[in-house]
Amino acid sequence: MKINLFDDKAWLSLRPLTLTRPVADLRLGILTIAEKWAKYLEADFGFITQGYLQTKYPSINASLYINGAVCPDEKLIAAVHKLNAEEVLIKEDMVIAYRTEKIDLDKLHALTQFKNINYLAAFTHIQYPEDIFKNNHAELVKDFAIITKGRKSATLSSTNTFLGDQFFAEEGAKAECSTFNSLHGPIYLGKNAEVWEGCHIRGSFALCDNSQVKMGAKIYGQTTIGPHSRVGGEINNAVIWGYSSKGHEGYLGNAVLGQWCNIGADSNNSNLKNNYAEVRLWDYEKESFRKTGLQFCGLIMADHAKCAINMMFNTGTVAGVSANIFGAGFPRNFIPDFAWGGAHGFEVYALTKMLETAEKVFERRAMVLDEVEKAILAHVFEETKRYRRF
Repeated sequence: MKINLFDDKAWLSLRPLTLTRPVADLRLGILTIAEKWAKYLEADFGFITQGYLQTKYPSINASLYINGAVCPDEKLIAAVHKLNAEEVLIKEDMVIAYRTEKIDLDKLHALTQFKNINYLAAFTHIQYPEDIFKNNHAELVKDFAIITKGRKSATLSSTNTFLGDQFFAEEGAKAECSTFNSLHGPIYLGKNAEVWEGCHIRGSFALCDNSQVKMGAKIYGQTTIGPHSRVGGEINNAVIWGYSSKGHEGYLGNAVLGQWCNIGADSNNSNLKNNYAEVRLWDYEKESFRKTGLQFCGLIMADHAKCAINMMFNTGTVAGVSANIFGAGFPRNFIPDFAWGGAHGFEVYALTKMLETAEKVFERRAMVLDEVEKAILAHVFEETKRYRRF
């Protein structure tokens, strides 16, 4: 089977996280949304996304199209399997999936000609950045079940302590002298993942391929560390997508970090206001702050954003793509894309300077910042100029 995952209006409301990727490339649980659908359907996948992202995330020749903001489950998969050509699965005013052999389905208005199939059951729909950490536990539980079904975990060192039996380690995973408590949710260690000595980890938790947890870390549930990342300190209900580092002491909670991010030593984010009030987050579409309905909400940090040592982030802070944050005090709650500075003030982080740094970051991973990546970052730089009102 072949599928294309399309962006709906959630691509706008999920910025800045989606400025550098389609919605279906968001990671929550263990897998990205695209990888979840591919796993359930045993399918190859492509993307129908924004024009400037399409080169990196191409579409494929497929007859089944799925909303990239929707996470699959068994009931939803059954409904998608039943779709015939020129039928569209909908819930209220949202398109979930459709099948066709005839038209170019990046033109969603053509769906008005299709037969509507109403879907009544609940499912996970990602609309805002905070939905990622809010739904991480439920998605991690589902991903753990489908990834480990019928398989046997690799055996880890007897120096570790295990509470509960919801534990799975892929081949090459290593851990020593650490505690794994899966009584409250599953714990998954990916290929070649490493948990260093003296760590305490409580499920639900996923440490994806080639990532490390450093000595003495304390990690609470509902947390995912994506591939090729390194973390330490104290982490709670956070999702780190990959190729990112929070390697030192400091607290990260109710948070999302994109790719190629770095959190400096002893940096912390607040996830609860002193007056226990509802947290608001910056909304790119409204160009103002939006109520989240949450009492606990920490840091949302987009790709390539970085902060120096001893940074302090206010409750409900959004840091845009390639923001570079440093200095004493609390920076503002919205740090625009390609901003350079901190509480003392910001200036524009020049694209040429940012690309120089990104090239060095890629080199450390034996990777190349190619022209496709540079073009995406250049587009984001231009697209987000109006937010940099320094």
